[in-house]
Amino acid sequence: MATPKVQLATLPNGLRIATAEMPHMTSVSLGVWVGIGSRYEPASLNGACHFIEHMLFKGTRRRSAKEISQAVEGIGGYLNAFTSEEMTCFYSRARADRFTELLDVLTDMLLNSRFAPGDVAKEREVIKEEVAMYRDQPQQHVHELLNATLWPDQPLGRSITGDEKALDRLRRRDLIAWLQGHYVPANTIIVAAGNVSHRAVVKAVSGHAKHFRTGPLPQCAPARVVAGAARVKLCTRKTEQTQLALGIRTCSRHDERRYALRLLNTILGENMSSRLFQLVREDRGLAYAIYSSVSHWADCGDFVISAGLDTENLRPVLRLVLRELRRAADRPPSAAELGRARDFVIGQIELGLESTDNQMNWLGEQMLGYGRVFSPAETKRRLAAVTGAEICAAAADFFRPDRMRLALVSPLKSARTLQPLLSGGRD
Repeated sequence: MATPKVQLATLPNGLRIATAEMPHMTSVSLGVWVGIGSRYEPASLNGACHFIEHMLFKGTRRRSAKEISQAVEGIGGYLNAFTSEEMTCFYSRARADRFTELLDVLTDMLLNSRFAPGDVAKEREVIKEEVAMYRDQPQQHVHELLNATLWPDQPLGRSITGDEKALDRLRRRDLIAWLQGHYVPANTIIVAAGNVSHRAVVKAVSGHAKHFRTGPLPQCAPARVVAGAARVKLCTRKTEQTQLALGIRTCSRHDERRYALRLLNTILGENMSSRLFQLVREDRGLAYAIYSSVSHWADCGDFVISAGLDTENLRPVLRLVLRELRRAADRPPSAAELGRARDFVIGQIELGLESTDNQMNWLGEQMLGYGRVFSPAETKRRLAAVTGAEICAAAADFFRPDRMRLALVSPLKSARTLQPLLSGGRD
């Protein structure tokens, strides 16, 4: 596959454009990326970014909600959006010759949404149903509990969707003021990947740029460690399984140790070859699902191990997990294990970037997260340079009891007996 040609531009009002030219493709993926998310929200406006994401689909001065979807689906494309802690993205994909239509729909949504009072009231109830849906899913709910335990009394610990009380507080004027004050050119990137030319994309976006409302770049408060916060969070529910999420505070996306953590994640729990999957599921049969994941933000990050298991197996599984964390901090992986992990990660990058969607996501996340694009080749070189000793050192830096927090959704009435396991790694 030919390497896409990546080009960047900045318009006079500060709006940035990033393109990946992929002339061998039939489609184009287009995203409007905004550097705003739930960690920017004060407690009084928790859920505002996600609420706005919903409202931009509810109708503009030119299109009804139905006409928005028809404008994209009617040309064989699709349209969606997501909100995270630090980013919001509205994106679409269609045949490359329909690019200008996709751009017109996305910019219309961002710039001209009506926020009709009746639509705000209806969507508030829709989002409450979404909140209830996630709460009814123990695998989802345990991660919200973990966030609240890892990052208590701060935006990172609050739900992206908000809760019922927060949603009831949000008024139409709050949403409009938040949109106008934060979704500004200096904080926005238009990303296109596919069979389009950079020059054509810049020209098309320039035609819409004058309608953007300018404003300062938003800032969020730094993450902080709360002294004396609870180490274990239990939600007692009548469930067939216990859902476990063990979180460890790590480093930001700017920390060089992120490459070692990426490989460590693969070694420990990202796939079926990983240590935890083989040990807990294949060798012992103690859980159906066990996996790990790593996340990085502007000034912090976390490493999370998740499992669903019979409640009677909770203590032995937690012991095994903590044992593997100590092992990772005590001994580097073998050359063979490191090689397999590196090949897996690099292979996943290469396979993923075959699609226009993933190219578009790569550019958007890199530009918002770093203000530049790390090419896949550069990222692969950095991964290839990681040594076993660096992986061991990263594990020793982060896999410490004081950095660990545990969340459970379980029939258990109390989790006090698990505290010694976390405090010293043994009971």
